[in-house]
Amino acid sequence: MPETFISTLQLRLREFAQARDWEKFHSPKNLVMALTVEAAELQEIFQWLNESQAAALDAIQRERVAEEMADVLLYLCRLADVVKIDLQQAALAKLQRNAEKYPADAVRGSAAKYSDY
Repeated sequence: MPETFISTLQLRLREFAQARDWEKFHSPKNLVMALTVEAAELQEIFQWLNESQAAALDAIQRERVAEEMADVLLYLCRLADVVKIDLQQAALAKLQRNAEKYPADAVRGSAAKYSDY
């Protein structure tokens, strides 16, 4: 299998966990819980911002967003590794399914769910 960005992250995360004897804590359940906590921390940054504020983050806010986004990505990659899901393949397959459910010419400019058009 060719090395990808995701597979590189997964290997480094696996080595990181092994070096600290943390694999015993990295059950799918625990990783999902940690992932949702990090996603909530990302959400918290935007919670009380209006649309224009959210689109114009200052340097400190952008750094916080970057940190939380990285945490979400790392936990997602670790979870995929533990449950043996090819995250890259899953994401590409999902993108294809979304393209089929939401053909551009049918949904352009609409936020409606595929079942509503």
